[in-house]
Amino acid sequence: MRFDVITLFPDLFAPFLAQGINRRAFESKRVEVVLWNPRDMADGNYRRVDDRPFGGGPGMVMMAEPMARCLDAVRVARAEPPGKQVPVVLFSPQGRPLEHGSVQTWAESDGAVLVCGRYEGIDQRFIDACVDVQISLGDFVLSGGEIAAMALLDAVARLQPGVLNDAGSHQQDSFNPALDGLLDCAHYTRPEVWHHNGTEWGVPDVLLSGDHARIARFRRDASLLSTARHRPDVLAQVRQAGLLDRQDEATLQHVNAFPAAEPPG
Repeated sequence: MRFDVITLFPDLFAPFLAQGINRRAFESKRVEVVLWNPRDMADGNYRRVDDRPFGGGPGMVMMAEPMARCLDAVRVARAEPPGKQVPVVLFSPQGRPLEHGSVQTWAESDGAVLVCGRYEGIDQRFIDACVDVQISLGDFVLSGGEIAAMALLDAVARLQPGVLNDAGSHQQDSFNPALDGLLDCAHYTRPEVWHHNGTEWGVPDVLLSGDHARIARFRRDASLLSTARHRPDVLAQVRQAGLLDRQDEATLQHVNAFPAAEPPG
């Protein structure tokens, strides 16, 4: 798959693409990333890409024409047949929040054109004419779309075969269908007893027992309780989908905010 990123700051992506486990996806072209600077498509000696907003107000607005020219250049480079062009994605507070299901969809796609806005935003006419999807990382505002683009690329890259050291690692990620969409459980490693500020911190005995059935139940319970405490909205969705059994509900009786409910069937 290929992602073309339209950004005024392509240099921000260099260390991201060359570091960490996910660099395998980028170096091997499992996830190809091509960077485009709309300033290269702008007119004049100063290659201006922004101007003051009509109607007044603070800040500057990215102009529609350099963005459109840049997108046209992307389309030519991708050489996509008519009717099979990848979508244009704009990262914006007005977009739908990025979540695991959509990441999985992108991970199985042919890619997209990712548009990173800056300043007060992009001329709405470009958005109306050219953008297919808007995505948000959450209810807050960033200085530009680059961090959001990296977040999507990172999430997509780690789902590609052969990228992670353990092929099944991402199956235990929070929100994964393998966990019924719950948060991941807590994890522990050596030493068995950790000394910190005069206190001994041990590992739950069940994880040292070698009893795989008990360990699996412990991890399921830990995921349930963590989700109930930290993301009750997610737990409510899992409940509504009928993914909790009686033993799950018995575990959740320990969380006052979620009394046991009769499971379907």
